[in-house]
Amino acid sequence: MSEEKIQQLNFLEQSMQSVYMQKQQFQAQLVEIESALIELNKTTSAYKIIGNIMVASNKEDLKRDLQDKKEVFTARINVLEKQEEKLKADAQELQKEIMKKGK
Repeated sequence: MSEEKIQQLNFLEQSMQSVYMQKQQFQAQLVEIESALIELNKTTSAYKIIGNIMVASNKEDLKRDLQDKKEVFTARINVLEKQEEKLKADAQELQKEIMKKGK
């Protein structure tokens, strides 16, 4: 029983690590998007990279696309934070159970 609980705890910790890494990636992308929006507000012309080329693009369309992406990444980060909190709570509870059994 105790060995099974320890394996569950290890699995929860691995899951937390995975969620944390995903959250970091999304946060980095969110920073890039916010930076792009700031730069886009400073310029009159805008370009978009498509494949290996850069093409002129409508500034307002780009802003809208970036705002949409920002909303998606923010929502994903929020979901990952909730998963992280749940996994952390589950891990703490399991750790308490293991410590009780060990005494």
